[in-house]
This record gives sequence, structure tokens and C-alpha cells, in this order.
Amino acid sequence: MEHTYVLLLSSIVFLPAVGALVVYLAGLLAPNAKPDLYKMISLVFTIAVFALTAWMAYDATPGVDSARFHVGVAEMQDTFSLDWIPSFNIYYFMGVDGISFTLVLLTSFLSMLSMWASWPIQKHVKAYCILFLLLETGMLGVFLALDFFLFYVFWEVMLLPMYFLIGVWGGPRREYAAIKFFLYTLLGSVFMLIAILMLYFNSDLRLLDETQLQAAHVPPARIASVLAEKNDRADLKTGTPAHTFNMLALAEMSRLANSPFNSGLNAKFLWGHSLEWWAFVLLFVGFVIKVPVVPVHTWLPDAHVEAPTPISMILAGVLLKMGGYGIIRICYPICPEAGYDLAYVVAGIGVLSMVYGAFAAMAQKDFKRLVAYSSVSHMGYVLLGIGVWSALVGTDADYWKMGMNGAMFQMLAHGISSAGMFFLVGVIYDRVHHRNLDEFGGLFAKMPTYSGIAFVIFFAGLGLPGLCGFIGEVFVTLSVWNFSQALAVISASVVILTAGYILWTLQRVYLGPEYKGPHEESITPATPRELAIAAPLVAFAILLGVYPNAVFRYMSPSVNKTVDELAQWTAEVKQPRIEREKAALEPAPKMAANIPLP
Repeated sequence: MEHTYVLLLSSIVFLPAVGALVVYLAGLLAPNAKPDLYKMISLVFTIAVFALTAWMAYDATPGVDSARFHVGVAEMQDTFSLDWIPSFNIYYFMGVDGISFTLVLLTSFLSMLSMWASWPIQKHVKAYCILFLLLETGMLGVFLALDFFLFYVFWEVMLLPMYFLIGVWGGPRREYAAIKFFLYTLLGSVFMLIAILMLYFNSDLRLLDETQLQAAHVPPARIASVLAEKNDRADLKTGTPAHTFNMLALAEMSRLANSPFNSGLNAKFLWGHSLEWWAFVLLFVGFVIKVPVVPVHTWLPDAHVEAPTPISMILAGVLLKMGGYGIIRICYPICPEAGYDLAYVVAGIGVLSMVYGAFAAMAQKDFKRLVAYSSVSHMGYVLLGIGVWSALVGTDADYWKMGMNGAMFQMLAHGISSAGMFFLVGVIYDRVHHRNLDEFGGLFAKMPTYSGIAFVIFFAGLGLPGLCGFIGEVFVTLSVWNFSQALAVISASVVILTAGYILWTLQRVYLGPEYKGPHEESITPATPRELAIAAPLVAFAILLGVYPNAVFRYMSPSVNKTVDELAQWTAEVKQPRIEREKAALEPAPKMAANIPLP
């Protein structure tokens, strides 16, 4: 079956790149072809990718070895590992579990809708389609890669297409926004690369037993060589370490009592903190730039405001989720030491982003910038849910599981609602060519169907019960109570701020007395294409709100497994270590003086 897995996952990742090649060849063979030909080719390939992921989502028969996703299975599925650069232990290693698969579905779904939303693009259409498809390949590769080096390659593949898509097809300040996006993301990438190298050169597969190596899906030939080396040497300090980029193996090593990342010389790597602690900080900064959170969020409003509508949909719906995915998949499993130590810092940054983003959104006059700052606020819930490390000795991990599941659900729900909001802003912008909230008003009377859709999507972003935004926010807020009641109260209060700016926006844009801006004659009802793009977003916003188990049944087993492994590490490794350190700091009891009797 491994060949089937290779074919399926490789097709999902590289089919858009094949589409980019087809678009390029179509331009060579038919240089005078209409631009719609390139758009149609690109749309067909994005539909094909979504069809493949949708086929995978159809639950496989229990007990039958199938390439389709097995719902309820927590472990990695459809894994394969092929030699890529074996001299440096780099493998073409991919797989999927409930955490990554739901995001793959979201990516293929939004890529299809965003490509369809690209029909108004008229400048350099062939180049636009090629870059769009390459961007989709990079996004899908990030969610499926299990080799750290391969993950980094896909992460970087996204950078240049997004830079050009903003810088060439964006608004008046597109060059500034594109360069700012590029520099921020590149800075995060440098931090990530340093952390990857730190972990790679201090890893050693010989520390793992055969069961752990198999659980990490290390290739059988390498397992045999590692075990042979291990059996030949009683002292593993001698010989050549078996370095690895395997993310699953790195996670197994980090949970060892003698983890190579925080023992020996690495226990006090720099300024009293372990190598693993610093690797977490570097990775965390690299990922939260993408989320983004305060104070590394300033690239996002500019990028959103200047990006064309389809790219804003992808940016909000998928790219921001890659930061949250990296924290869940990499930061916490591979660097649990710092995750435990910095739990309050992570949760505090999440709450700060929630509050700051809500207040900033309330102060905006630009419709698109308001939606951009709402994304900063909503993604703060994701960071808060991830950071709630309530799995301590004497307590169960249920609340942390609730927070992690809520964070994952919030990413998916925000992907639907934010993509919808940016699309709806783009629909009206294409007609009136401005986004000044003070000049809108009365759109409900002029565009009733469009306005009705906008109400559903914006209420989903608000977190109205029955729509997708409610479930994740409630789960995260409830999970925080046992961790920090102060943070729980603040996070719950953000709902009031969110309702404030969402309702005020709806009142100013759709329910105002009259339209006061330019090009009033261009305000016409939504076209069938626009309605067809918005309809699936509305449908999923409602479906996930009334039947959240449609998502939880896929992702919860894998999320819960991650939390259980970290909770076990907390009980068996971290807290005993804390107790030993406390005992070492306590002063020895004074001995009574031996005074001779007269």
C-alpha cells in the first residue's frame, strides 16, 4: 500500500504545480488565447485537488488497509518515507493525521473558491495563475510533510508566490505591503532554520528503542542500522550519532528522561536554559509571525488591505493557520520543556492579541483593515487554547484537550468566516472602488441577497451560537478557567468587543439610511458567480455551528493523543525533575553542636 500512499499524497501536493506547468505550456502553444483559458485550467486543477481530499475524507472501512482517512484513528496514516538526500538523512517523508487532514481539506476547499474568485483579475493572468497554483502546492506540502527539512522547503516555497501576488496584483501600496510581508516572514524563517539545525545536530536515533523508532515511522533499513550500532556500543557517547530530521522521532526523543536536548551540556545551553528551551523560543517566534500575534502582527493589515480579494481569502483562510499548525505539530511535541515553562507567556500573548485586535478593529475606517484586525483577535483564541497547559500531577488533561480541540476548531471556523468576510468586502469594492466605512450605508436595500449572506458570515465571525465561530471560542474560554481565572474572564469579555465592532460594521454598511460614497450607480445585485462562491462558505458556517462533530470526529483523536503524550511527559519527567531541583535548593538541616559535658 505504500506506493498508493505515495501516489495519493504526492498527487494532492503536486497536482497544482502540474497545473502551473500546464498553464505555462498553454501560454506557449496558444500565445493569443483569452485570459479566461488560464483561469479555467487553474480552476480545474484546484477542483481536482479538492476532489482528491474529499475522497480521502470519506471514512475508510474499519480494519481494511485503505488510502482513505480512517476516522477515529489517532496515529499517522498513509505514511511513506523515501530517500531524498540520504547522505544528510533527509527523506521524502509524508503522512496525515486528524490535525493535518482537516487543514488539508480547508486548504483545498478555499483554494478552489479563491481561484473562482479570481475571475476579475485581468493583468498578467497567466503569471497570476502559475503563482497561485505554486502557492497551493507549498501550503499543502507544509501540512503533509513529516521530515523537518522537507517541511521547511515547503514553508519557503510559499514565500515568493505570495510576495509577487501581493506586489504585482495588489493595491496602491502593494510594494510596501509585499516587502513588509516578505521581511517579516523571512525573519521567522531564519529563526526556524536555526532551531531546526540545533535540534538536528543534537538528535540521536540510538536513544530510542525499536518500538519508538517504529512509532516514528523510521524506515526499516535505518532502524536496523541504528539498532546494530546501538548493540555494538555499550556507551552511546562513542561512535557517530544518528541524526534525524524526522519530526516524529524528534518528538519521541524530547519526551525521554535523558533527552539529548535538555541533558548534559545542553541542560544549561545559554543563560541557564536548555537547548530545547531556546529551540522552542525560536520556533515559536517563527510561527507566531505567521499567526500573527501582537507585537509581530503589523505586516498583516497592510498585506490584507493591498492584496487582491482572492489572495486575502487565502492569506486569512490558510496561511495564518500554518502558524497555529506549526505550534501544535512542532513546538509543543518537540520542545515540551519550554512549552511547560512558558505556558502563561503563551496564553498571555494570546489574550493580549484578542483584546488588542478587537480594539484595533473597532477603530478602523477601512472595511478591509477592520476584517484584518478581527483576524488578529480571533487567532488569539488559537494561541490561548494551545497554551493552556493544565495537565499537572493530580489533575487530568481534559481541560487542555478542550483547549487544544477548541483551538483547532477555531482555526477551521476562522478559515471559513474570514475568507467569507474578505470575499464579501471584495464584492462591494469591485463595484464602488473604495472601502471607507463612513461612506457606506443602505446596501441591504440595493443588494438584499448579498447583504443576507454578509449577515450570516459576519455573525459567524462574531461567534453567534449556531454558527461556526461559537464552538471554538467557547471551548477555549471554558478550558482556561482551571488554568487562570483572570485570563478566562478577559477572554470571555472579548466577545463583547467583537460584537461591538461587528454590529457597528453591519449597521454602517448594510443598514445605514443611504449610501454616501462614489459610484452609487454601480451597486448592482450579486452575480451568479459571486453567489456560487459565497454559498458553500455560508453552508459550512452553518454546518460547523450546528454539527461540530463533523470536524471533531476527524481531529479529536489526534489532538487528544498529543495532549496525552505531553501529560504523561509532565507526570513522569518534568514534575519529578522540578521536585529534585527544589530539593537541591533547600538548605541542609543544621546538626546540633556536640558540646562536651562538664
